[in-house]
Amino acid sequence: MNTNTAAKWQLIGSMLIFSTIGLFSRWIPLPTGVVAMLRGAIGALFLLLTVFLQRKKPDLAAIRRRWPLLLASGAAIGFNWILLFESYRHTTIATATLCYYCAPIFVVLASPLIVREKLTLRRLLCVGVALIGMLGVSGVLDNGVPSADELAGILFGLGAALLYATVMLLNKYITGLTAEDKTISQLGTAAVVLLPYCLLTGSFSAWPPLSLSAVLALLTMGILHTGVAYRLYFGGMTGQKAQTIAIFSYIDPAVAILLSALVLSEPMTPFAAVGAVLILAAALISELPEKSKT
Repeated sequence: MNTNTAAKWQLIGSMLIFSTIGLFSRWIPLPTGVVAMLRGAIGALFLLLTVFLQRKKPDLAAIRRRWPLLLASGAAIGFNWILLFESYRHTTIATATLCYYCAPIFVVLASPLIVREKLTLRRLLCVGVALIGMLGVSGVLDNGVPSADELAGILFGLGAALLYATVMLLNKYITGLTAEDKTISQLGTAAVVLLPYCLLTGSFSAWPPLSLSAVLALLTMGILHTGVAYRLYFGGMTGQKAQTIAIFSYIDPAVAILLSALVLSEPMTPFAAVGAVLILAAALISELPEKSKT
């Protein structure tokens, strides 16, 4: 397996892990700021431990050279989590996922201006097909105009999408770091940035007693959904076009919607089933080799 293929499998693996985070978030009765802060801290500590067990050392000099971008992307990750968890709490996983995964649309459309990547007609069509698929799996076509609470969830989801797109584009400029160093730095930064936010908003005062299942869900979110998944995600980004990363990101919502129907009994309509197929087809077709021109 060549390096590029391995990187794409890492991206796919990270998306499959990310797709289950909505389920685990429902089992953690903590304020969203606290959940996001602990998620970053646990993920960073877990990865730091694995690095030390492998007898490696973070490249502090390289991290210092990239600290402005690491700081910006880490802060974007942290607040992206807060808005996403708020979206989950105000609306269904399906609708929150639809809004959140407008982010790849933003990336594909912005990539010609920001990272100078050519926007081909096929990729543009694949994004359009994937977006149509998201409309199907979200349930919007079935439910019609949202309520006030639903609208709040939609706005939180779109805000998270803008921050997610920012992270994807910033990471194209963060070079010269191993995937471990990049991930540890960004997750640690997210936790540090969110600490004063939690203090200012009084999030710690609203800390309820946690059941064993909530503690296990929080640890799983920190270790698996953050430490492991972001290690795969940032590692898989290496050498990939921003548009490729954006299209592959649609694997996450397709699986998330299927899981929400099976585990949480959120309705799965024919629109949703067709939408999931469209999303996966768009991701695969976008990666077929382009015909060379003579």
